[in-house]
Amino acid sequence: MDENKIDLSLKTMQLLQERTPPQDPGMDGPVRRTSRRIREKQNQEKNQILSPKCLTFTSEKNDSEEEEDIEEAEVKDDKESLPGYREGLSEYELERLENIRQNQAFLNTLNLPQISEALRPKPKPTQKGLKREKTESEMLPVRKSLRLQNKGPQTTLTLDTTSYAAREPEDKPKKAPGPIPLDPINLDEHVRLPEDLVQLWNEVPLKQEAGTSDLILYQQMLQKLSINDSCVVKVVKDRICSAAFHPTSSNLLMAAGDKSGHLGLWKPDASWGDDGVIYFEPHSRAITSMAFSSHPCNLITVSYDGSARSMDLEKAVFDEVYRSSSGLKSFDFLSADCSSLLLGEWNGDVAVVDRRTEKIYESLYTMAANPLRCVHVHPVQQHYFVVAESRFVNIYDLRHLKRRNNLAVGELNGHSRSVSSAFFSPLTGNRVLTTCMDNTIRVFDTSLMEGRSPVLKSITHNMQTGRWLSKLSAVWDPKQQDCFVIGSVDRPRRIQVYHESGRRLHTFRNMDHLTTVCSITAFHPSRNTLLGGNSSGRLHIFTDSFIN
Repeated sequence: MDENKIDLSLKTMQLLQERTPPQDPGMDGPVRRTSRRIREKQNQEKNQILSPKCLTFTSEKNDSEEEEDIEEAEVKDDKESLPGYREGLSEYELERLENIRQNQAFLNTLNLPQISEALRPKPKPTQKGLKREKTESEMLPVRKSLRLQNKGPQTTLTLDTTSYAAREPEDKPKKAPGPIPLDPINLDEHVRLPEDLVQLWNEVPLKQEAGTSDLILYQQMLQKLSINDSCVVKVVKDRICSAAFHPTSSNLLMAAGDKSGHLGLWKPDASWGDDGVIYFEPHSRAITSMAFSSHPCNLITVSYDGSARSMDLEKAVFDEVYRSSSGLKSFDFLSADCSSLLLGEWNGDVAVVDRRTEKIYESLYTMAANPLRCVHVHPVQQHYFVVAESRFVNIYDLRHLKRRNNLAVGELNGHSRSVSSAFFSPLTGNRVLTTCMDNTIRVFDTSLMEGRSPVLKSITHNMQTGRWLSKLSAVWDPKQQDCFVIGSVDRPRRIQVYHESGRRLHTFRNMDHLTTVCSITAFHPSRNTLLGGNSSGRLHIFTDSFIN
């Protein structure tokens, strides 16, 4: 019995060590077989030699252990592919090892681990600022089939107009005339405003004149501006229609107004409110324009509800500066001390208001029957102002205006569709920047006010934002005389900075934090910081110093 066992074991080892496949007489070379077929052939020959009776005495390993032995033999073959081990291998084994080497080299060139890591979905950034309010959805009655109710088809169709009207949102009533208490919505009642906010609000800003620095240095400054998680915060609940920087240079403080009349203040590193956001409601409709006055500091806001208000933290009120039966679209300061205002009404009138008097307005002029979309005062000769009247942009002299039938002293022609904005350049006023719905940004030479101003440059830019986004508007950088910024609807989302010659200086992109259209843009008056506001009420800031 022992001799039979030894004899059978030797035959089994010879079968397992046999590696060269049989040669077909009709072929020139050896038959190529896969390792799986070789394994099946060896198992068949072994089963023919070993009878079940002998296997009961000689088989000391189960099937899984035999497969492990074969795999170890294949690993040994891979080791033998190294120089010094190739002697004694068949041509088939050498070709197999070469195929394995080539396949492994090809997989290494694909960089599959890096690609899979790049395709892995990244976690969404933390949502900061105002929290989303949970609204309960209306439970509608279950629709039942008339056929299952054994009813015939209805011959007449009736509409439930009362239930439809109940689902329609009602217009908010206008705010009462006069001052409104400055009560934050997102703070508890009878809670005073933070003391550090009041101190920052009244801080005297540093005087920095706008200039024309070297474009290379300006581009290098733009390239240093970046954004991170702490630079994106929800400041208001609805679509942002206007935004502005507080003029202080020691800290960042921003204001934004939305289409529902809400106003949000945001200081990135503050602990008050919701991640540094305090929320108010001074108007009942969209806040179309806003700007900070000089010391003593006030925030002037105008709205479609026809009111212009001044936010005064010392008095803790929103004072009413002006009230009109028509909506207000734009305004600008007429004096260096910001005591006089020039307001553009939607019906085509322009009002001059002195905040130091009790009069409703000092004077009222009718520019055109078309709605006024923008008014802006010349920075040096403040009796000149530019008005965007639908498709026409004109320059007027305040000293020669009458109640009606006023003639422009200068014309800026060439717009084929409605104009969204028109602004004088910040220092000299020798340029006017217009944004038109004909997908064109234009720069006019206004060094000579009278007559037709020539177009220096026309820049093609997609302005088709649709009804759910605020209109794009190109605005000057107050620190750089000849450069401006504008949002974009292109993908990936971006904000672009141009020179007046049409040269694109820089494009702000960020796949993680800038994922929506920022229609509202503005540069800080003294710091290297840019803001962008989107339709969900969020402000994005690009700055050269990260915020903790």
